[in-house]
Amino acid sequence: MPVIYVLLTEKKLELKIESLKLKNFRNYEYLDLDLDSETNIFYGDNAQGKTNILEAVYLSGTTKSHRGAKDKDMIRFGQDEAHVRTVVEKKEIQYQIDVHLKRNHPKGIAINKMPIRKASELFGLLNLVFFSPEDLNIIKNGPAQRRRFIDLELSQLDKVYLSDLSNYNRAVNQRNSLLKESSPGKEINDTLDLWEEQIIRYGNQVMERREEFINEINEIIADIHKRLTKEENRFQLVYEPGSGDLPLEMAIKKNRERDLRVKSTTVGPHRDDIGFRLGDLDLRRYGSQGQQRSAALALKLSEIEIVRRKTGETPVLLLDDVLSELDKHRQNALLDNINDIQTLITCTGVDEFVNHRFSVNKVFHVQNGQAVKEN
Repeated sequence: MPVIYVLLTEKKLELKIESLKLKNFRNYEYLDLDLDSETNIFYGDNAQGKTNILEAVYLSGTTKSHRGAKDKDMIRFGQDEAHVRTVVEKKEIQYQIDVHLKRNHPKGIAINKMPIRKASELFGLLNLVFFSPEDLNIIKNGPAQRRRFIDLELSQLDKVYLSDLSNYNRAVNQRNSLLKESSPGKEINDTLDLWEEQIIRYGNQVMERREEFINEINEIIADIHKRLTKEENRFQLVYEPGSGDLPLEMAIKKNRERDLRVKSTTVGPHRDDIGFRLGDLDLRRYGSQGQQRSAALALKLSEIEIVRRKTGETPVLLLDDVLSELDKHRQNALLDNINDIQTLITCTGVDEFVNHRFSVNKVFHVQNGQAVKEN
C-alpha cells in the first residue's frame, strides 16, 4: 500500500499540550499526566475513562464537552466541583488553562491564573480536531451533526463568527418564544419585526461565513479524497442554505404565516445543511458505507489542513477509538498523515500500533479512573 501524503509541510510543532491535571472530573478523583509532543496512546477496556481524558482536553480548548454534556454531568459523582488544568506551549510560550466546573453555578475559566469573562477569549489558544466513530456517520446522519461540525471548527478559528452565531441563536429563540405566545387577535407583528431584523442581520453573516468555509474545504478535499480512494470522480461539499433559493429576508417574511401556525422559525441558518457529492452522486442518500467513511476521513484530514493554513499551527488531534472502526487501508491513510501532529489516541489494545511502523511515544493503561504510564 503506497504512503499517502496530504499535509503540505513538515515543521517544528508550534502548538502542543504539555500536561493535563484532573480533579473530580468524570470518574477521575485525581489525574496528573505529562504528555509527549507526538503520540500518546490511552488503552484499556470500555467504560474505564479513556474518552473522559479527551473530553477534558476538548473542554480546555472549547469550553464545551464534545458529547454535548452539561457541566454538572462532568463532575465526579458525589462532588460539587471539578477542575481541569491544561498546560499548553504555543509558539514557545507557555499557557495554563484552568476550567472550574460547578454543579450549581456557571463554570469559571482562567488563562495563566487570570479569569476570563467570555468563552471567546479562550478560542484559538488551543486548536483541536476531534475524530470519533460518530464522525464517520456525519454524512448519513441528520443535518444537525453537519451544522455542528461547521460551528465547532469556525468557532475556534473565527471569534466574529462565534459572536454572530450566538446573536443569531438568541434572536431565533426570542422569536420562537414570541410565536409560542401568539394567539388569534393578539397583535405581535411589530415585535416580530424587531427580532426578524436581528435574525436577518446576524443570519446573513453566519451564512456568508459558512459558505466561505465550505469553499475553503473544497480547495483541499478533492485532492485528499482522490489520494485516499483513487476515485476519478470529483468529491466536493455543497452548501445548502436553510432559506432555500430565497435570500434570508425574503424567506423569513414569506414564511411568517406558516411560522405563526407551527409556532417555530422554519427557515434560516439553523436549518442549513451540507451536501456531499461524488461526481453526480449524493453520498448522503446513495453512497455506500465505504464511500461515506472515505468522505468522512477526507473531511477530517481537510479540517487539519484548514487549521494549519488559517493559524500557521498544526492542531492537536484527538482520536477516540476511531481506528477500530476503519479498515486497514483507511487506518494507514489516517496514520500516514499525523506523523507531525501531537495526537492523543484511545483504543482497547496497543498490538495494532506495535506491529505498525507508526511511532508510539507514550502509552498509558487506563483502568478504573487511573492512567498509568507503561513505557
